Amino acid sequence: MINLDDELAKDYLAECVEHLGAIETDLLVIEKSGAAIDGELVNGVFRAVHSIKGGAGYFELVKVRELAHQLEDVLALIRSRKMVPTPDRVRVMLRAADRLRELVQNAAESNQADIADILSALGWLLAHHQAAAAKSSASASEVHPSPKQVRVLLVEDDFASRLLLQTFLSRYGECHVAVNGKEAVEAVRLALEQGQKYDLICMDIMMPEMDGREAVRQVRVLEESRGILSSSGAKIVMTTAVEDIKEVIQCFQELCDAYLMKPIDLGQLLSLMKCYQLVA
Repeated sequence: MINLDDELAKDYLAECVEHLGAIETDLLVIEKSGAAIDGELVNGVFRAVHSIKGGAGYFELVKVRELAHQLEDVLALIRSRKMVPTPDRVRVMLRAADRLRELVQNAAESNQADIADILSALGWLLAHHQAAAAKSSASASEVHPSPKQVRVLLVEDDFASRLLLQTFLSRYGECHVAVNGKEAVEAVRLALEQGQKYDLICMDIMMPEMDGREAVRQVRVLEESRGILSSSGAKIVMTTAVEDIKEVIQCFQELCDAYLMKPIDLGQLLSLMKCYQLVA
């Protein structure tokens, strides 16, 4: 586990506690709203949980990440209006938020904590939807047996890094290039207008004209303006040097999906692509 006593870790953990206070308050409002939920309210809870999950990955807080990930999956269904947040369901989510708070406040011992009961409760909420999705996916694979070509946007201002990643990613599909965040946002806008959204975006953080964090924020706004939630939008992988890790953690608030440290390990990138089911 990464040292939890350094300033970056302390900032992250303090931010988690703040997020969890807001999450619990907002869940209570959602519980009262029922089916007539405020989309922006749910989006805010989803972003907060996603941010907790993203930082937990960096600090190797395994149980925090696992629980936040499961809670995020439930929120994604509510966010896409595939699940109604009934009082019973919200109470399970409140239990999960309370357990997350305990884990965060005892971060050094959190990886040894037993969270099986709350994971089981969240899993129960997901079970029926996952079964239906699996059935639908199986039917779709019968109708469309051909593998899909991946559409990738590579956003990188350093020529050597760009050449390496472009050469690698071009093996798996169509790879477009942008040299800064401003170009990246424009590329995404044009792709969405043409009905050919990107499956994967590899986004550098520190770039001229517009940095990666702002670009991610604007990309998610473009997707959501067209009814595409981040859970079904492009998978965004931030690429960064070690000294920019604070920026990476903040990028999770803008709904990026993962990060890779430079120099990029192509094996790790391929593993992420397989995890996202972009390649076999």
